[in-house]
Amino acid sequence: MKIELVFATNNAHKLGEVQAMVGDKFLLQSLSEINCHEDIPETGVTFHENAKQKTDYLVKNYQVINCFGDDSGLLIDALDGEPGVYSARYSGSRDMAANINLVMQRMAGKANRSARFKTVISLYLNGAQYFFEGSVEGTIIEEQRGTEGFGYDPIFIPLGATKTFAEMSASDKNAISHRSIAIGKMVDFLKDIKL
Repeated sequence: MKIELVFATNNAHKLGEVQAMVGDKFLLQSLSEINCHEDIPETGVTFHENAKQKTDYLVKNYQVINCFGDDSGLLIDALDGEPGVYSARYSGSRDMAANINLVMQRMAGKANRSARFKTVISLYLNGAQYFFEGSVEGTIIEEQRGTEGFGYDPIFIPLGATKTFAEMSASDKNAISHRSIAIGKMVDFLKDIKL
């Protein structure tokens, strides 16, 4: 029997990535599939707060029993952890090209290129809330490379790799990404839960 979970996203790329990770034991539904078409507020100052806001919103407004939401971001050491929780709207909009351009401008001439992607997942299951985290260290490169993935993938090379996330196949990225680490922890947890 498949476990049905509402994933607090309408991002098709993200939904596809996560569905591939969880496999056929779980059936993910997007926000649009439960007729949620408004933007869920993300007003927290931490990834935990934003992820929790998403699940709280679905439970309160849509009476969803089982759901999860994530908040992810890029933290760059030379920019004091920016863009961080503001990764999706760093330039003041959700235009990722503008967001990437702003990062590239602010990183111009910086010797320290260290960064990490971080994901926090809030899982709401049968009235209880759980959190799972994943992160991957890497480097910000000086020019964009690749067309796969989304977000800041074209400027991030994970530690030990030679390709950006945007140059990797979905399966290669999913094997090492911050989101896959957090999802993996959630899936391991769910395997022992009886619904």
